[in-house]
Amino acid sequence: MAPAPSTPASARNAPAPARGTSCSANESTSVLTRTWCVALLATTACALWGSAIPCIKIGYRLMGIQSSDVPSEILFAGLRFMLAGVIALGAEGLARRRFPRVKRSSWGMVAKLCLAQTVVQYAFFYIGVSNASGVKGTIVNASNTFICILIAALVFRQERLTARKVLGCAVGFAGVVIVNLTGEDLGGSVTLTGEGFILISAVCYSVSSALIRVYSQRESPVALSGWQFLVGGCVLAVAGLVAGGRIPQVTPAGVGVLAWLGCVSGVAYSLWSVLLKHNPTSRVAIFGFMNPVFGVVLSSALLGEQSALPWAQTLLALVLIAAGIVIVNRTGAGTEAAPTASGQTADKRAATDGRALADEGPAAAKPTAAEK
Repeated sequence: MAPAPSTPASARNAPAPARGTSCSANESTSVLTRTWCVALLATTACALWGSAIPCIKIGYRLMGIQSSDVPSEILFAGLRFMLAGVIALGAEGLARRRFPRVKRSSWGMVAKLCLAQTVVQYAFFYIGVSNASGVKGTIVNASNTFICILIAALVFRQERLTARKVLGCAVGFAGVVIVNLTGEDLGGSVTLTGEGFILISAVCYSVSSALIRVYSQRESPVALSGWQFLVGGCVLAVAGLVAGGRIPQVTPAGVGVLAWLGCVSGVAYSLWSVLLKHNPTSRVAIFGFMNPVFGVVLSSALLGEQSALPWAQTLLALVLIAAGIVIVNRTGAGTEAAPTASGQTADKRAATDGRALADEGPAAAKPTAAEK
């Protein structure tokens, strides 16, 4: 019988893996996937986002910015997101006890997130908010939940688009339509520069959500959020100044509102990004229903818009949006995670496909003739 091979001395003397660090990371990930933690963090993010629309309008009023003064609105947005970036990076630095950096090769990801999440999205969002009521703007913006699912499935192929999801999107969109059937003239009730621009903003947000889900597997989602906000805020601020924007009046109350809006973006988006890194998109997206709930309540309370919409009609719209989200997310057990012959689950395939598409751009996701 041949003697058993001896273990090399280098292997015997090799240091043991840092089990404490690994266990700590696994425990952190485990907590972030628990239902109570997802519900708590997602609801907190939605409450912050729900306060954005009425606070933006209040900020405009306190700083003397007119709804027709687009350059000043863009400047206001730039200042807000520069502050949001500083807050996110500061929080990341305190948590890790070192300055938050991203690899040199990751700056391309920051640039793409910056364009989708901050520059393009909020250029349309700020203009749209100034031309739409707080209540309607909030509910139209809620359509990003469904657009996010469509883009994740059809463009980035991060999940399957099933008949159930299509039905959910249709039911939810019906709620968005109903809330706009409130004026005497439908054409006057919905405007391109109001609700239309908010809808375009929602599409940009959906693209950024798909990107952050992929990129957060390579870099810290909080660091990515902070840097893209800081860079995007600088771009918006410079663009607003070049176009003639200015802050007509600076008051302590106005600065306080601006600081709050910076916290809204820095904290809420960072929380959402962390959840998307550790959970399926559908599990996090369902809490997006809370955005219009908080938005309606806070807009009514802070802007005095209690009579802007019939409450029965508003509640019907919210019920339809909630039903759509529930339908979309009630996929059958095992449907999304069905293993292939190679042993990969659908989630792993989606992550691989998503990374490739994020690097190549949306053009790489054009459907084939068979798919058409």
